[in-house]
Amino acid sequence: MARIVMKFGGTSVADIARIRNVARHVKREVDAGHEVAVVVSAMAGKTNELVGWAREASPMHDAREYDAVVASGEQVTAGLLAITLQNMGVHARSWQGWQIPIKTDNAHGAARILDIDGAFLIKRFGEGQVAVIAGFQGIGPDNRIATLGRGGSDTSAVAIAAAVKADRCDIYTDVDGVYTTDPRIEPKARRLAKISFEEMLEMASLGAKVLQVRSVELAMVHRVRTFVRSSFDDPDAPGMGDLLNPPGTLICDEEEIVEQQVVTGIAYAKDEAQISLRRVGDRPGVAAGIFGPLAEANINVDMIVQNISEDGKLTDMTFTVPSGDVDKALAVLERLKASIGYDVVQSEAGMSKVSVIGIGMRSHAGVAATAFKALADRSINIRAITTSEIKISILIDGPYTELAVRTLHSVYGLDKQ
Repeated sequence: MARIVMKFGGTSVADIARIRNVARHVKREVDAGHEVAVVVSAMAGKTNELVGWAREASPMHDAREYDAVVASGEQVTAGLLAITLQNMGVHARSWQGWQIPIKTDNAHGAARILDIDGAFLIKRFGEGQVAVIAGFQGIGPDNRIATLGRGGSDTSAVAIAAAVKADRCDIYTDVDGVYTTDPRIEPKARRLAKISFEEMLEMASLGAKVLQVRSVELAMVHRVRTFVRSSFDDPDAPGMGDLLNPPGTLICDEEEIVEQQVVTGIAYAKDEAQISLRRVGDRPGVAAGIFGPLAEANINVDMIVQNISEDGKLTDMTFTVPSGDVDKALAVLERLKASIGYDVVQSEAGMSKVSVIGIGMRSHAGVAATAFKALADRSINIRAITTSEIKISILIDGPYTELAVRTLHSVYGLDKQ
């Protein structure tokens, strides 16, 4: 017998027929004798509808009331799934985030989980009950419902799995695992059997949409073995109930991966913008004076490149932000011009960031050189480069995104292994 947390995304519970299919997945694990908790998202499209209603009611709405509205989608799904499970003879009960309770901070709309007491759910396990939990939400210090931001149900599921010390957390979605790159761009992309927490964190933060970044962070911190699986697979197909290695991709400790590839995957993010400050005063505190105010304005700065000044007086500084934040960033920089002392600011949207990721890069030389040569052979110009132990990110012009992804996927042999 094992303890399992199962999470189902919006497309998996889009209508009653799919909710019945989800219930079959849950019943399979219950019939195998496992202790099961389920976390659900809102039905596909429902959250967008609720957000639209809130904005229509008032463009400048109260964040606490916004959370009260948008959290209702998951509550409906939880109730419908509990009803369906009961009809199948499974002892199930729906619970909202505040009933567990899932305690969060006070950042309504983008709250972070602070604590979950697993005792409530462990008691439910002892009673033979399947707890069906509304994801994406908890309760803040103000005793109000607080939502966790888009993709927050993934975070709910991993946090609950950590709290109850689950043997594994299964994230059911509309894809059957994590791939070497986006199969819509590269048909030769392969599903990975295993990927390390570190690699998955890089993949998620660099553009892969399979899992929310914070859910991967939590899984890595608490060492929660996490499977990415497809809810559209036949619940009763052979191997679906395999306790240790069900179909899908396992996200786990690096030590569990015996054969470590040099490169595991290629991620990409479109709609990046490049901002350059020309002839900035080269003195201590200038970088803090630029990026501090940008952070306070909630502008996510990514790649940063600073040229070395020849005379020790003036330098150029280039960085990237999401294209949607360009105008806001330029407004912040304009206010800073007198204190920072730059000459001119230039911006260009329509950039893309393509990233090469792999834990094997720690012990292999020449990975970056291979990428640069492959892109050069395709006449793809590199605007900026950043690296870490297990990642190389390259900024290029947006129209070359798909060509760059396919080129790098091929040059590292990801389409052949």
